[in-house]
Amino acid sequence: MSNSFIDEPMTEAYVYETTQIIDTLEQLMISSESDGIFSEENINAIFRFMHTIKGSSAMMMFNDISTLAHRMEDVFFVLRENEQVKYDFTLLVDVILESIDFFKIELMKIKEGERPDGDNTDILAKVSVYLESIKGCSTNNEKAVAKQTEKQNKVNQTVKETGVSTKYFKANLRFKKDADMENIRSFSVIHNMNELVEEVYYKPSDVMENDEASEEIRKNGFWIICKIKEEEERLKNYLKNTIFLDSLEFNEIESEEYKQLTTKFQDKISTENEWNKNKNSLKEKAKQIEKKAKHEVTMSSSQSIISVNVEKLDSLMDMVGELVIAEAMVTQNPEILSLELESFEKASRQLHKITGEMQDLVMAIRMVPLSTTFMKMHRIVRDMNRKLGKNVALDVLGEETEVDKNIIEKIADPLMHIIRNCVDHGIESEDERKLAGKDTQGTVVLEAKNSGSDVLIIVRDDGKGLNKRELYNKAASQGLLNRPFEDMSDREINNLILKAGFSTKEEVTEFSGRGVGMDVVSKNIESIGGNVIVESEYGFGTTIILKIPLTLAIIEGMNIKVGEARFTLPIVAIKESFRAKEMDIIKDTEGQEMIMVRGLCYPIIRLSEFYKIPTQVNTYDEGILIMVEENERSCCIFADELLGQQQVVVKTLPDFIKRYKQIKGLGGCTLLGDGSISLILSIGEFDLSSVKEKYNNKEVKP
Repeated sequence: MSNSFIDEPMTEAYVYETTQIIDTLEQLMISSESDGIFSEENINAIFRFMHTIKGSSAMMMFNDISTLAHRMEDVFFVLRENEQVKYDFTLLVDVILESIDFFKIELMKIKEGERPDGDNTDILAKVSVYLESIKGCSTNNEKAVAKQTEKQNKVNQTVKETGVSTKYFKANLRFKKDADMENIRSFSVIHNMNELVEEVYYKPSDVMENDEASEEIRKNGFWIICKIKEEEERLKNYLKNTIFLDSLEFNEIESEEYKQLTTKFQDKISTENEWNKNKNSLKEKAKQIEKKAKHEVTMSSSQSIISVNVEKLDSLMDMVGELVIAEAMVTQNPEILSLELESFEKASRQLHKITGEMQDLVMAIRMVPLSTTFMKMHRIVRDMNRKLGKNVALDVLGEETEVDKNIIEKIADPLMHIIRNCVDHGIESEDERKLAGKDTQGTVVLEAKNSGSDVLIIVRDDGKGLNKRELYNKAASQGLLNRPFEDMSDREINNLILKAGFSTKEEVTEFSGRGVGMDVVSKNIESIGGNVIVESEYGFGTTIILKIPLTLAIIEGMNIKVGEARFTLPIVAIKESFRAKEMDIIKDTEGQEMIMVRGLCYPIIRLSEFYKIPTQVNTYDEGILIMVEENERSCCIFADELLGQQQVVVKTLPDFIKRYKQIKGLGGCTLLGDGSISLILSIGEFDLSSVKEKYNNKEVKP
């Protein structure tokens, strides 16, 4: 399989559709588990899901996936046909989830251009054993036997009266408007009818060869006539469960009408022997259709929702960003600013309005709800409950909150580590909770909500909380700090769990003990401009707050000047700006310049000294101080002047600066209206180690 395999339209459509199905299937498993049984509606849904995976995988020649899905489909066929059959629900859910995991691994291989070569032997054996067990139950079920006997008696009576049990049927299938690739779906229907019919004809008869077949099916539907020797109910149910089916006409016809219609329907596939003869040629047709899939997709009818490659959205965002920069370069051109042009100003305001609306629209397109990411956490809690013998419930709130697609990808791993820590470290065993006077079932709450231009993701549990003294002693024994306990705030002690290598577990387990989980959380969140806040009350639980930006592409910034250099500060980090006098400046015992504002002392960072930029502004009464805050740390930045607020497009820094120069405090760069480059400051990267509680205890000198 070549590396460009995933670029083939049919394969890309298969991966997308199957991924959506297994995600939905996994959530259905979790939601049904609390009921302890599958409803009739869920059984039918799972049957359809497996049927779809089986058919599409077989068409794509992914036989291991198709075989496993087919066997799972058989299980739910038995459950659907025999309502009174008894089955082990927990074991069935385990088997389905194990099958889902197998599907996920294989789909990942396909997506990366590799061959799906996983071994499904073990899980296939489990499903087969389970299938035989419920078949035995259904066979011994008196109601099922009675029902089958009644059906057989009816068939026998028909044969006795007519002398023949053969029946003829005519069906017309119409697919939903947004189904796409109707010819392929029609071929799949015929492909899987072999076991149900003795003889079948269909129209359009050249469904696999004719490029116009999809259009004809959309206009007139897909016609099928067939001859069977069984009850028609099974065939009708099969056709009803066709994926993306919009309507079905299914009628019995006389043998004379059947003979007349066969002359119009040319492609005939009759009896099992004839089907086997044509199987190889049909497989070749399936391969050929991959080359035609792109044409079929472009001919699809209008849709209310379409899927778009994320890379295309990224490119669109880049183009809009360039448009914003180009607009600023035109409207803020020094040569134009010196002129009084009323018509130009009117046109520029209209241009600014349009570009602003385009930014908002592109951002809205990129925004996706957190629900998919949140729902995956149910599976983690469920599996950990089973393996750790705990009783933990997960409550999800605010899952409709939307953030940028790229940010969602960055927070999936951090959330997984936090949830694991809550269940493994935070929540006590049922016996321990009972002794503590708590409900035996622990609770983890996962909540998301908007906070200005940020999104807060809050994970809190009602477990044992963090023992600050134990945390300090553990960190000290691991050589992770060198400060006395009394000099550290509660927030600083709680944040020890975010340090690399720190773990309170004595033994390394499948879920924890290596000291890397929460370190990954901290690094991943900081890489997208967010921060992590840990709060805890010993004996009552822990709360972990992830503060993340809505987007990384465009930010509101305040442009400042230092010498001939330009810098941009994110507006969300600025608390206030003010001018100071030399007499207001104080120094600590180490010579650090500071200023006291409303009873609190803040260190001052002179950007001209920090980045060694020559400037004519050296006294505080000439320049301006900007108070900034990030991750509970504050300082005052001294600059020459404020240039004004502007919406800026964030550009990444070159690898040379990030990897080799390793200049602190830079989070990116942007282009200003006059074409000059402005460096975007990342407040969290400044060295604020001098910000200690002693500053507010007035250990300073004037």
